[in-house]
This record gives sequence, structure tokens and C-alpha cells, in this order.
Amino acid sequence: MKYFLPVICLLLCSSAFAQQTAFKVIPLGVKGGADESNLSAYLVAPQGSDSYICLDAGTLHAGLQKAVNNGLFKKTAGEALRQNIKGYCISHPHLDHVAGLIINSPDDTAKTIYGLPFCLDVIQDKYFSWKSWANFGDTGEMPQLKKYHYYPLTPRKATPLAQTDLSVQAYPLSHSATSHSTAFLLRVKNAYLLYLGDTGADAVEKSDKLLQLWQTVAPLLKARQLKAIFIEVSFPEEQPRSQLFGHLTPGLLMQEIRRLDSLAGPHSINNLPVVITHIKPSGNNEAMIRKQLAGMNKPGLRLIFPEQGKLLVF
Repeated sequence: MKYFLPVICLLLCSSAFAQQTAFKVIPLGVKGGADESNLSAYLVAPQGSDSYICLDAGTLHAGLQKAVNNGLFKKTAGEALRQNIKGYCISHPHLDHVAGLIINSPDDTAKTIYGLPFCLDVIQDKYFSWKSWANFGDTGEMPQLKKYHYYPLTPRKATPLAQTDLSVQAYPLSHSATSHSTAFLLRVKNAYLLYLGDTGADAVEKSDKLLQLWQTVAPLLKARQLKAIFIEVSFPEEQPRSQLFGHLTPGLLMQEIRRLDSLAGPHSINNLPVVITHIKPSGNNEAMIRKQLAGMNKPGLRLIFPEQGKLLVF
């Protein structure tokens, strides 16, 4: 009997953990530049489903191939692209967030591209234009191949994501004085996952976009409904503030996290999974960022550094 009890406990604990997980995420690309085979793109599906929405699409095929190699899809990368990705939520139209979508469009199937209007306008006018590529959209230059349908999101309004059990709310972000970005709050049942595209800190951007976002998600965090935050840290602390170009450093991230913590209440943020995205791969950046974040992690976050093609669950 004494040997049997630990087994029962293990099974019960495993069962309880399984009941708590709501999302599975497959990173298709995690870096913030230089390596075109590993740029921002994250597949998200409810636990138990293989119908994914793709958050940004800097890299698709190379990431899908790594996921296939890791046994996450029992099919080819092309089949996973066509069958498992049900749509795209694009945070902003910079190339490192859309290149995979553009390049793989001839081999893709009909889908919806979701985004705030500023983002969809650029995709339509600059990328899916016969001057630079074929027009795979259902608006814009003629002829329209009508593979992709553009769905402009209204800020803060919950929108169901077609062919999935997910819904999304979009929140504007500031990504330098000349560029905008988006945060996506995904929901399945009573669980939420927050993904931020590129963003600067409010203090640097002279903005209140992050404050507005933190005010929205603080009650979810307090209620333990927010399962994870995906947020960028592009540069180490040594990067001059004048050369951040709308990005975060470890110190700026922790400054923003402290503001969220103060809104959510004592201990709400302890052990919250925070996935660090968009690290610029130049030089020794990643090692420096990891070390600096670890030294600043007074709130007790569960810091996660995603790897291309490796499953995460929340």
C-alpha cells in the first residue's frame, strides 16, 4: 500500500494539472531578426484541439518542419500549413512578422487574416499587390485571387476566430513614433492568453497603451484566468534608449510588469508564465538578456525562453 499511494498521488496531480491547462503553443519562429528561418510566429490552439491560429507569421515552413521533426504533427510541413493553421492574427506589418505568410501564400489554403485596419492596409497595399507579389487577398488590386479574407478587428471587441474554439480581442500598442503594433488577448472558455507584438515601454514611447492593456488584464490575472503573457525583450540593458526603435529591454519589461502587479494585487503575478519573444540574435544578446532578466526577477515570474518547434502548454 505504501508504494501504491505515491502512484495515486502522481496520477491525481497529473490529472489536476491537465485540467488546468487550456492552451498549447507551438513556436514556429522566436527571434527578432537576422535569421529568416526563425522569425516571430506562434501557433495557438485550445488544449485537445489541432486547429491553430497563427500569431504573427514571420516564419512558417521552417518552423513547421521543426515541429514535424519533433513529432508535433504526423504529416508534412506543407500539410500542416494547409490543414492545421486556420487563420492568422498579425500584430503589425513589419517583414519579420509577415514574411512567412507572404512567401508561403501560393501553397496555402483559403484563410482569414485578422488585424487592426492599419496592419491589413499595408498587407493589402504593399505585399499582396501585383507590384511586389500576387494579390492573394479578396480586396485590393485586380485581379484578386481571393485566397485570403481580411477581417479588420475593432479594438477591445471580442471576435470569434473561424474554424477554432478561440476568440480574440485586439489592443493597440506603440512601436516607436512612426509605427504601431497590436496585442492579442485570446480566450477559450474562461482561460486567456496574452500575446504582444513588438512594443516599446510607455515611459519611452510617451504613451499609455501598455497601461490600458494592463488595466484590462489585471482582473484576469487576479482571478487566475490569465495563463501566460508572451512579450518581447529585443535588447539587453546596454542598448541606448535612443536606439530601441520601439522595443523593450529587461529593465523596461520589469518596469511594466511592476505596474501590472500593482493593478492586479499582492502576489497575483507570482509564478506567472512570461514567454520572452523577439530577442535580437546579434552577438551575445540572448545570454545577456537571460542573465539580466534572472537578476531582475523580483516578482517571481516563470520566465520562459521559447524554442522553435517545441511545444508549450499553459
